[in-house]
Amino acid sequence: MKFICLTLLLVSGITDSRSEQYEVVGPADPVFAVSGEDVILPCSVKPSISVVDMRVEWFRLDLKDSVHLYDDHEDRNTDQIQSYRGRTKLIHQELQRGNASLKLSTVRVSDEGRYKCFIQSKSWSDDATVDVRVEAVGRPPVITVDGFDRSGGLHLQCESEGWYPEPDLEWLDSEGVSLSSETTETHRNTDRFSLKHTVIVYHSGKIHCRVKRRHHMLETLINTTKNMFNSWRTSVILISVMVVLVVIAGILITVFAHKNREQENNATKFDSAVQNYNVIFSSISEFSLERDQLLQSQKIIFPKAVSHLRTHTVNVILDADTAHPLLIVSHDGKQVEYGNRLKVVDGGQDRFDEYLGVLGKDGFSSGCFYFEVQVKDQTVWYLGVARESSNRKGWIDLSPDDGYWTVSRRDERYWARDSSNVPLSLRVEPQKIGVFVDYEECLVSFYDVDSMSHIYSYTHQSFNEKLYPLVGLGYWTNENSTPLIICDDY
Repeated sequence: MKFICLTLLLVSGITDSRSEQYEVVGPADPVFAVSGEDVILPCSVKPSISVVDMRVEWFRLDLKDSVHLYDDHEDRNTDQIQSYRGRTKLIHQELQRGNASLKLSTVRVSDEGRYKCFIQSKSWSDDATVDVRVEAVGRPPVITVDGFDRSGGLHLQCESEGWYPEPDLEWLDSEGVSLSSETTETHRNTDRFSLKHTVIVYHSGKIHCRVKRRHHMLETLINTTKNMFNSWRTSVILISVMVVLVVIAGILITVFAHKNREQENNATKFDSAVQNYNVIFSSISEFSLERDQLLQSQKIIFPKAVSHLRTHTVNVILDADTAHPLLIVSHDGKQVEYGNRLKVVDGGQDRFDEYLGVLGKDGFSSGCFYFEVQVKDQTVWYLGVARESSNRKGWIDLSPDDGYWTVSRRDERYWARDSSNVPLSLRVEPQKIGVFVDYEECLVSFYDVDSMSHIYSYTHQSFNEKLYPLVGLGYWTNENSTPLIICDDY
């Protein structure tokens, strides 16, 4: 009997010592999230054991309320913080491997804070803290011309809004040298920041306005030409001459009026002088209007005319052998739509299997090429080019690092994908998108064909193999059956 008791005590001691060896582990560094995207908050048990039978709870340290609760083999979120409803998820399959990481969807600025991951079994419990930092990427900066000062300096104003935390804004000349802002304004609306900076330049050349945060940067440039400065110098000279003429005309009017007031035959001269004065004053007004129109015309710069781009048009035919199994490619290779649920197709290595994409049959490794795609009435689409060796299996980041250069529409917004998602602010909803590639210049540009406006450009890229046209309808599913159409009828 004593032997049995001793054995039980030893087993109990071993179990307790083993349970004490388990710990809940989180990331050592803060987790950075982007507003509008999804983020994973890491949390796991080390050494790895199943936590399926345990209690897993996530909560905010500052709010001390439940963000997500898993208990008794199911999610129990009746007491969940209202702002997190429908946005949190534990991957139940991962719980078997001791992974209790929380997926937080559609991140908001208000989600920033410190979270605690608490795991409890019948014999032990532990927790880990996860520091979440949120960044909101604002709109691309807009440069406007606000006229000249008395010394001939050109006033440029740069504005950008929708950032969090407060970003840095800097002006750079064509050599990359920083320029000092003359005036700066920063405003905070609810949880976002907007900035407005003004700089004065005295020489022609490219001027960059760059807004950046820790992980994101947006930039716009304007090319100040010699004509802009010449127009100012000309206007100063002409206005000076006209002012002198106005003064002379005023003196003449006064003299004629004083000397010949009683002489009826000089009335005509007086009227003539007044007429000359009015003509001169009108000329000044007209010239000022022309100068203002010239400045206004500098505010919008369209990089390349559509007519020029179309001289590089290539005949794009979609390759059905690369299309996701749920896509239908037309017989002529000019259209693709979602909806193939019946036909069984092979899953070859060239075929996309999660991303609803399809490539063109022909690739290009030199010169320039251009094609247009009709996106009218389709609510989810991706367009661009892909590197020949780019991965087509599983979840694809669709970034230049993975061999994809795209713009897209999803969640009723427009995006580019550089090192991170770049939101695009478009004046109108595009019906037809033009894709232009200059292989030697390592440039990929996108245009709204109907409004003749530039959408986005990837510059200074690295091309070392063939690039193929890419057309896509999102990931996994697309409820809109409207086809994307390769356009040939210019």
